[in-house]
Amino acid sequence: MEVLLRTSASFVSLLILCISLVALHCVLVGADVSDATVRQRDITKYRSLCDCEQCEDSKGEGALVIGASTLPDEKNIDIIATYSNNLGAVQSSRVKMGDLSASWVLENPVDGRQEHPKRFEMAEDSSQSGMTFEEKTQHPTDDHQSGEGELPYSRLSSMSPVKLKRRVMRQGRRNLRTAELIGKDTEANNQMAAAAIERSKDFDPLVKGKYSIWRSDYESPNSDSTLKLMLDQIIMAKAYASIAKSKNETDVFNSLMKHYKFSQHAIGEASSDAELHLSALNRAKAMGRVLSAAKDKLYDCLTVERKLRVMLQSTEENVNALKKKSAFLIQLAAKTVPKPLHCLPLQLASDYFLLGYHNRGDANKEKLEDPSLFHYAIFSDNVIATSVVVNSTVLHAKEPNKHVFHVVTDKLNYAAMRMWFIVNPPGGATVQVENIDDFKWLNSSSCSVLRQLESARLQEYYFKANHPSSLSKGSDSLKYRNPKYLSLLNHLRFYLPDVYPKLDKILFLDDDIVVQKDLTALWSVDLQGNVNGAVETCKESFHRYDKYLNFSNPLISENFDSNACGWAFGMNIFDLKEWRKRNITGIYHRWQDMNEDRTLWKLGTLPPGLITFYNLTYPLDRGWHALGLGYDPALNKTAIENAAVIHYNGNYKPWLDLAISKYKAYWSKYVMSDNPYLRLCKISE
Repeated sequence: MEVLLRTSASFVSLLILCISLVALHCVLVGADVSDATVRQRDITKYRSLCDCEQCEDSKGEGALVIGASTLPDEKNIDIIATYSNNLGAVQSSRVKMGDLSASWVLENPVDGRQEHPKRFEMAEDSSQSGMTFEEKTQHPTDDHQSGEGELPYSRLSSMSPVKLKRRVMRQGRRNLRTAELIGKDTEANNQMAAAAIERSKDFDPLVKGKYSIWRSDYESPNSDSTLKLMLDQIIMAKAYASIAKSKNETDVFNSLMKHYKFSQHAIGEASSDAELHLSALNRAKAMGRVLSAAKDKLYDCLTVERKLRVMLQSTEENVNALKKKSAFLIQLAAKTVPKPLHCLPLQLASDYFLLGYHNRGDANKEKLEDPSLFHYAIFSDNVIATSVVVNSTVLHAKEPNKHVFHVVTDKLNYAAMRMWFIVNPPGGATVQVENIDDFKWLNSSSCSVLRQLESARLQEYYFKANHPSSLSKGSDSLKYRNPKYLSLLNHLRFYLPDVYPKLDKILFLDDDIVVQKDLTALWSVDLQGNVNGAVETCKESFHRYDKYLNFSNPLISENFDSNACGWAFGMNIFDLKEWRKRNITGIYHRWQDMNEDRTLWKLGTLPPGLITFYNLTYPLDRGWHALGLGYDPALNKTAIENAAVIHYNGNYKPWLDLAISKYKAYWSKYVMSDNPYLRLCKISE
């Protein structure tokens, strides 16, 4: 009985001890779980700070990493184990987690979920590798696919439905944005391809030029860089050849001259690289090698500089000589009658006498002195030019039968001029042709120009050969040495009241003009007591009085304003009544006599006209008269086409090969190209 009591007491003691140990174990495990739960709650408190999409992604990652970093090392965790020995006594011992086998399972006292110890290792590996939770869930490992390593799945399944839905929506937005960017990239590529195709259509592979994606749009595709290089090489070859010859370097001299000729042949008359000979580039390379060798052997800075200065001076002298020669040739070409224009008056004059037209009198004589009609004065020795003036005027006239043309020419061209208008009468208009030699009242006693022509000094100046060379005096002197400036046909304009004593108004026209509108309105212009109606030309400073008159002479400076506005001869409406009243011809004679020694103005008709009609000229609207088609290639096209009269003043007359091509059509359309005389003399448009 006593033994039984001792045994019972011992058993009760062991039972109490076991219960105490189990209670202690539960407290320790509960504390562990409680600490983890508190930590998780503390972390979750700060989730509200994360509002952006990237922050949402980082919340799960932060919790995982922090949780893993705060857990103790798996191998150092003590496991308290209780067991009964062989005698039935309850015993306890401590075991390290690292000593347990993989078959051991840990049970969470909170939710009763069982997990392998391996989770700590996996958590640590995840935190160390830096892979996010989302990456783990999106890219499961092979172990997970085979049924091992269930942590990613367990974490995903433990997420709340709201968070899981957000994650799915974020992923959907990412996929949509990715697809949108890929679509834009594809669209941009398609646009670039289409633009490249369009550019390729404009590419002309047949044009020899420079094509580069870096080339500026305004740069000419036909570069002349090679041409410039070869021209520079030729200059240097001349310089080194001269130096080589002076130093008796025969081989270098011969080599330079040989390649100099080759380069000259390759260049020819080219003005751009596209016009160069095919061998030009090779010639340039060969010349470069020869020049390099010559430089190594002959180069001396002072010698080369001196040689280039000599070449520059020689070139300048050649340029000046060529300029003078060019001026002379232009003047010669402008005043020389081309063969077709020489043929025409000969054929007309021959038929005039052979066919008996010289016995025919003038028709419509009653119109010649009728002041109620529209009268024109044309003084010319050029048949084709005069015909264009008459044809263009009549073509634009509203009532051609009221227009009368008074043509005065010289004895040499009188028969041809009269024959032309007999066989080619302008529709409805009247044409009177007169010979200036029939004006017996026009003699040296009454005409200053004729009196000056009898002067020995003027005859020597114009017609003798023992005066200084025309070329040495320059183009200006050459221009005014032309005897035409003392021609009576040119100066007859100052005798209009004497030539047409019964007329009140007359429109003077040069033979180098073309009429493009009806001119009858000019007879209605009120000249306000002035004698001359003309278009002023003082838009530019060089068309003022000081351009034409010598204001260093007191006779000029005391009587005229140097800034007075100039005007143009070529289309002028003259009031002959006012002319006679003011004795304009007498004013002209007085100033012409004072200029016998050519000290007041250069020869010509415009300077004495500016003096004679000073303060007696009424300015017409500029639209009546457009000037400059005989020398200025940059005139405004609209101004030309809108003008009533266009004037080819200058050397480039429309009937010459010198004519500015873009202006020639305005004149040639009034030439009767189907006329048999023009065909016979091969006068083309």
